[in-house]
Amino acid sequence: MTDWVEVADRVLVWRQPVLDVNAVLVLGDAGALVVDTLSTPAQATELADAIRRVTPLPWRVVNTHHHFDHCYGNAVLAPDADTEVWAHTECLARYDRWIAEDGGKERVAAIAAEFDIPGLETVTLRGPDRAVPGEVTLDLGGRTVDLRHLGRGHTDNDLVVVVPDAAVVLAGDLLEDGAPPSFDDSWPLEWAGTVAALIELGPSTVVPGHGNPMTPDAVAAQHAELAALEWACRDGWRDHAPAEEVAAKAPFGSVLAVQRAYAFLDGAL
Repeated sequence: MTDWVEVADRVLVWRQPVLDVNAVLVLGDAGALVVDTLSTPAQATELADAIRRVTPLPWRVVNTHHHFDHCYGNAVLAPDADTEVWAHTECLARYDRWIAEDGGKERVAAIAAEFDIPGLETVTLRGPDRAVPGEVTLDLGGRTVDLRHLGRGHTDNDLVVVVPDAAVVLAGDLLEDGAPPSFDDSWPLEWAGTVAALIELGPSTVVPGHGNPMTPDAVAAQHAELAALEWACRDGWRDHAPAEEVAAKAPFGSVLAVQRAYAFLDGAL
């Protein structure tokens, strides 16, 4: 059975084996914050039960970005309007659009067809309802947390959650441990700058979207790779080098990352 790991004072990580994704619980004196809600109703129900084993406090939810493995448990963790779900403005807009079209059925079906995860096809989309355009501070009672959009990187709607009194930053998929980043919705020419802004927050512990908690040195190493990728893309575009050639020499080896960088520099993204 998956169990909580306390990485700092009252900051607990629930590491879901499917996709090795992290959900996080931050406890205050009067309330709790659940950061990301996993992929399926079954995963989210297990997470909710685990939260109740730790605390009876009411909770609010944060989605670090719009991807299914961080949001598709929303309907379980926030079944009605009494439970707030916070996310960046662009994340909220996406879910509003998908749900307005057909209740989100087409979007869920497309994701379920792409990812072979049992129960994914049964998801009811529940989007965020509290927007974070830049920065919001939430009071959990005796403890505050900051929700901050530091810039684009993994997506255009990445949020980090800062727990100042524990020197912890929850990074979502701006950082990953044990696997290369996903570049599907990425902004490769801005990602390193966004991670640099995260480093400037001075965390002692960073919880990535997937994998083990990261030390400042590990974060710095991933930032260096993202910066090297950025400049490989800029140099390749300037030299009219094929994306495949640049990717073969750049960190992570992602042709898609180079293609997206080129599209941005061409004004097509």
